[in-house]
Amino acid sequence: MFVLFLLIGVTGCGNNKFQNSNKDLQFDSQNSAKPTYSVALEATYEPFEFRQMKNSKITGFDVELIQAIGKVSGFNVEFHEMRFESILGALKTNNADMAISAISIEDNIKKDVYFSLPYFQTGLVVAVRRDNDTIKGFEDLKGKEIAVQINTASSKEARKIPGARIKEWEEISDIFVELKNGGVDAVINDFPMTAYYINQGNNDLKIVGEVKSVKHFGIAVAKDQTELLQKINKGLKTLKNTGEFVRIYNKWFGQQPPTFLPGNPPKQEDLSSQENLSAKKIILMKKLMNRKHSLCKKLN
Repeated sequence: MFVLFLLIGVTGCGNNKFQNSNKDLQFDSQNSAKPTYSVALEATYEPFEFRQMKNSKITGFDVELIQAIGKVSGFNVEFHEMRFESILGALKTNNADMAISAISIEDNIKKDVYFSLPYFQTGLVVAVRRDNDTIKGFEDLKGKEIAVQINTASSKEARKIPGARIKEWEEISDIFVELKNGGVDAVINDFPMTAYYINQGNNDLKIVGEVKSVKHFGIAVAKDQTELLQKINKGLKTLKNTGEFVRIYNKWFGQQPPTFLPGNPPKQEDLSSQENLSAKKIILMKKLMNRKHSLCKKLN
């Protein structure tokens, strides 16, 4: 953790541990007494973190979210841009306090850093033209023409579909143009990029079916930053309770987030229990209806 006046003092020295990264300081000028935390990210992944064309300022869903967390939890943030593969190393060597950069919560990473509550659910989805009512998900793609980005998880998933005719493109935007022009029946792509593309005025497309190969993003913090982790999680819960998280999510992706976010996804056994409970309720209702039907026959 770095207080703002310390940061200003350090930048004047030759031995500045952030000298190889681009800085983007954003803080509350009315309360500079708040602690300032360094946030590592790679600002090349739209819509999560990227630089605006008009002023080169870092923006995106991740950026707006961590700023909102800081606002409700009482801290400022200073962004330090670096290559994605350097982010976790920066946390381990205390060259950054936290990282938010569409980082998947993985068991092999947890041994080196702590993760916040999940704040985003990603995975593969199917997109079709809005007037298409026959394709409702992955199960309807057999024998269809599908556009994917080359050498991606989407491309691998498409090859598993029986009889699918696959068209591969270098750029993500090209697969959507091909879909809009009627060159393919559907697109398989990452959920966030697909939702963001549609939200940019491409309402002639829609996402159908469930998310496949689900993963969750979390905010990573250094192992010695347990207090900061608590602040982040508290902030996420506050944003959820006030509705601010839904507002930010909808702004960038044009839809409501899964109801459990921010938070841990429901466990499979919990879902199974709910399904079993629903099934039991249906059986009970049927028994009651049968008894009612038998009683009515006796009375008649």
